[in-house]
Formats: sequence, structure tokens, C-alpha cells
Amino acid sequence: MKELLELAENAAIEAGKAVMDVYDSAGFHVEMKQGEMPVTTADRLSHDIITRCLKTTELPVLSEEGRDIAYQERKDWDYFWLIDPLDGTKEFIRKNGEFTINIALMLKNKPVAGAIYAPSRDLLYLGSEDTGVYKYEQGERVEFALSTQRRSMNDLLDMREITAIVSRSHLSPETNKFLGQFSNVTDTTMGSSLKFMLLLEGKADIYPRLGPTMEWDTAAAHAILNASGRGVYQMDLQSELDYNKRELTNPFFVAF
Repeated sequence: MKELLELAENAAIEAGKAVMDVYDSAGFHVEMKQGEMPVTTADRLSHDIITRCLKTTELPVLSEEGRDIAYQERKDWDYFWLIDPLDGTKEFIRKNGEFTINIALMLKNKPVAGAIYAPSRDLLYLGSEDTGVYKYEQGERVEFALSTQRRSMNDLLDMREITAIVSRSHLSPETNKFLGQFSNVTDTTMGSSLKFMLLLEGKADIYPRLGPTMEWDTAAAHAILNASGRGVYQMDLQSELDYNKRELTNPFFVAF
């Protein structure tokens, strides 16, 4: 696991260099793909670099930029990589720095290790149950303590005030309704999978996402949060998100 996570780390960093070259250029091409979602040169460059780096493991790769793998082909995969070459393309286009490269190692339907790299911030999160959870921020390593007992929804409801993460690009009426059950809520916003990392850093208490996401948006962060003693739950608040489904869209979820 340690070697595989180091490989994911190196792949993310190498892809991040190429992404930043595009980000810092005078201009870059933006296309609209299926579902009216933007895609840039950086998305494709990052995909190509990561898949090349991970090829040495001989494990299958499922990527946002290579999503058209038939369910019949991938349903029996054991270990595989699930990647988002550029999470937060809208943030990338807006040039606010809140975009990431996400690489998850999967075991069947569960993320077991994750790497999240924010190249504009030189910020890298890594984690698995075997290696623990840690980050590198501008070259300095910081380790995160394991939460010995997971919080419950009742724990959160009993708090006098909570900080909730909301999506800057995808805030829904359902999210506002969900947060209405708490007595005193402070909102904080963030782009890409960095939202999940606010939970890890203790800067937020809950992240409800009652809007559309895809499996590659959440897998790396899910692995890191699980390894730290947190969960990413479906709306029954007990079942965790499931992966490598026939349809790769996530159901609504709540992370805490």
C-alpha cells in the first residue's frame, strides 16, 4: 500500500506541473462536453500523465477523461485506480486556485487509498488505513490523528453551532433545507475535493452534497476521510457511498 500511495503521489505531482503550465499560460482552450461541463487542455494532459505513471502497476484505470469503459468489462475488477485528472475545472477557469488532482486506489466498490493534490497551493493530502493520513504543505509534512470514534448525526445536532461546507458552484435548495435542522450554522465555501479536506483539518463539521457528483469526484477524499475515522454517507446516514456501479453518478451524500 505504501508503494502504491507513493506512486499515486508522484503521478499527482507530475500531472500538477503540467496543469500549472496551462494555468499560468496566456490563455487555454475550453470545450463543453456532455452535460454542458467544461473541459480544458489541462484535464487531458493530466489524464495522459497519470495513466502513464500508473501503468507500471498493471491495474485498470477508470478516469473522468476515459469514462467510457463498459460495465461488463469493469464489474469484476478487483483493485483499480479511479482518478479525476482535474477536479474543479470551473475553479481552474476562474483562476481561483481551488482545483485538485484526485487519485484513488479502489478495492472492488470501496476506496482504500487516496491522493489529492492542489498544485496552485503546493498542497498534497495522502492517506490509507495502512499508512495513516498526512499532508505536505510547501514541503512540510503534517500527520493527522485518527479519530477514535466516529461522530453521529445526533452528535452534530446536539452541537450549539456547526460549520457546514457548501459548494460555491453547486449550492442546491435541498442543501439549504437539510441545513435548516441545525440551530446555528456557519457556512464555508470551497471548490473541488478541498471541501472534504476542511473536515480533515477540523475547519468544518459537515459537508452535505444534495446535488450531482460523480464517483471520481469523491473517491480519493472518501479514502482519506475513512482512514482518519470519518465517513461519506448516503442519505440514510449509515450506508457509505458505493463505487464502480453500472451508473457512475453518486447519490446525494453527507460527509462528517
